Amino acid sequence: MPRPHIEPFVELNDGYKKFRLIGFTGADYKVLSLDTDTGACSLKVRFNNGFARKPGLSYSDMEMFVLGGEMQVGDDIIGEGHYMFVPAGVAIPAINVADGCEALVFYDDSEPDYEESDHHHDLALRAGYISLNSYQDTPWSGGSIVSPSVATGCMIKLLRFDPLTEAMTFLYCMTPEFMQDNISYHDCGEESYHIWGTSWMMQFGELPTGGYFWRPPYINHGSFRSKLGCIAIGRTDSKLHNYFHFNPWTNPNENLHRAASMLYRQRPQLFKWVAAEGGHNHPHGPSGQLAAAPHDFEHPEYLDDPQVDMLNKQVMRFLQADRSGHHHHHHDDD
Repeated sequence: MPRPHIEPFVELNDGYKKFRLIGFTGADYKVLSLDTDTGACSLKVRFNNGFARKPGLSYSDMEMFVLGGEMQVGDDIIGEGHYMFVPAGVAIPAINVADGCEALVFYDDSEPDYEESDHHHDLALRAGYISLNSYQDTPWSGGSIVSPSVATGCMIKLLRFDPLTEAMTFLYCMTPEFMQDNISYHDCGEESYHIWGTSWMMQFGELPTGGYFWRPPYINHGSFRSKLGCIAIGRTDSKLHNYFHFNPWTNPNENLHRAASMLYRQRPQLFKWVAAEGGHNHPHGPSGQLAAAPHDFEHPEYLDDPQVDMLNKQVMRFLQADRSGHHHHHHDDD
């Protein structure tokens, strides 16, 4: 099954397990979240003293963020705050750990794997490789990097951006006494790990250092607080869009319909395309489009607006024309 909602989870309370996979012997791990269908997972990994691995590659995209200690990757020494994104099939040099190192390791496509190789796979996206010290090599930006934006006092360092899916990996921090009083949800799945500090959320309480969550789409979260500030690493699996409201009691299905109603009002032709019934994603499909506008819990009266009513009738006319044209087309074929 896809990853379940995990929130809050404090991994510091759990012990490590020994890695028994080829290429990981000498390391221990904790599972933060797991997709049991694909094996994709988020792990905290302890590379023990003397850990060594020859050059090799994985058949999953892999991300790593060093929490503490140092490791040698080829000729480079990487330490606290270092971030790597290694696309599937990209071979990385030999790894050696002299005095221990802890890191977050994310496998995006499948379970952890390793194949010894000092050559990249022919199909590997070598240009996608990223290696940088996130604390020193990239600047903080305002939260307005995402729009609509969070409240002032939450800043972001963008570490990776996928131009196709708009998935992101980023550091974020809340300044002392940060506060945001609304409720939010997103179309994307998101996860976060608290590197330092504590934040508070109305639904889930305090998340301290070592705190983690995996949150599927359309789940309410907020309001937010941070007394002394915090710094965390966050990841999304697609575009991060903030839907804000003030009703903490709505469920994910209601939130999804509210998001769809916003699309319906703002981009009606696109809504016609994506909302076709029966899974036939085409504006002139045999079963046409949805017959009614989606429900919006925050603005239930929007259907009474003359312009929205006109839009709804227009969609219905298109729907009838599509179905009529489809049946006529089949009559001609007969």
